[in-house]
Amino acid sequence: MRLTKRFLIALLLLGVLFGGVFGYKFLIQIPQQMAGFGGPQPANVVEATVQREDWQQQRESVGSLTAVDTVAVSTEVAGIIESIAFESGAAVEAGDTLLTLDQTVDQAELDGLKAEAELARIEFRRAQDLLEQRAISQSQFDEARARLDSAVAAVRSQRARIGQKTITAPFDGVLGLRRVSPGQYLAPGSDIVTLRRIDPIYADFTLPERFLPDISNGQRVEVRTSAYASVFTGTVTAVEPDVSDQTRSVSVRATLENADGRLRPGMFARIRLLQADQRSVLTIPRTAVNYNTYGDFAMRIVEGDDGLVSERVQIETGAVRDGRVEVVSGLAEGDRVVGAGLVKVRPGQPVTIDDSETPDPAAVSGR
Repeated sequence: MRLTKRFLIALLLLGVLFGGVFGYKFLIQIPQQMAGFGGPQPANVVEATVQREDWQQQRESVGSLTAVDTVAVSTEVAGIIESIAFESGAAVEAGDTLLTLDQTVDQAELDGLKAEAELARIEFRRAQDLLEQRAISQSQFDEARARLDSAVAAVRSQRARIGQKTITAPFDGVLGLRRVSPGQYLAPGSDIVTLRRIDPIYADFTLPERFLPDISNGQRVEVRTSAYASVFTGTVTAVEPDVSDQTRSVSVRATLENADGRLRPGMFARIRLLQADQRSVLTIPRTAVNYNTYGDFAMRIVEGDDGLVSERVQIETGAVRDGRVEVVSGLAEGDRVVGAGLVKVRPGQPVTIDDSETPDPAAVSGR
């Protein structure tokens, strides 16, 4: 009897608890339902207009920046480093001395060869006098001349060997990191430092073979890098004659001025190859387009019976440039569209225009 009574009391308490919860939710939903009787609430959106622009034809690609000349400076002869005349990362001109090897022994050998050459010259002059007096034969005179020529050649050879122990810059450029130290022994071919010519600089990229008829020397290119917001311009200077049989693409090289040295070899580059012709296109901001698996659409703003309302319009899009999208079909010039805030707008919903904010297409890149 007591157990039954306790059970009934527990059921009663649970009923009161659940009844309070559901009752609270019901009371909250009543104002929301009452507010819904007035129709959908207006959405505050940013307006954009379909504009007509002249777009220059272009092809886009990615590539890398490459130095015009690159060489690993090394030595032809062995020796001990006597002095280093450069700093890592320094700019040098052609002919500047970079490094000198010890020349003590070579200079002593040169002095000996000079003495031998002087002796051979004296003997040759004496032979000339004796030949005029017919005191020696022609063959003896020829031997004296040959010894003189050989001695002079030995001096020249030794001077050239000494010259090889002074390492100079082969062209104007910027040095890399130093890889040697004073007093170090260098074997022939040892790397000393890397020298690169970076003014001008190359931008190498590829394009599909179908664009080959559109590529020619002298075309203007625009290059963008991740390091700088600036746009660098240059011209096409070389086109690979062969098309890759693996990628079916053609390699293109553009040349850019780089007097300030901001562009460096190895940088990733986004490249636009500009065509000579232009075409007239309709464009809207990138933020005004909803890309969908079943087709792209935009929300057009039209006049309704009670004011401005949204209208979903299926559109065909084309190229994307500087945050604006080409509209191939679906919209007309001057049409008003929702420029931002598509996620909160439904077809047929009233809208109000937010004049305090203007979409910035340039802040949106690509799709």
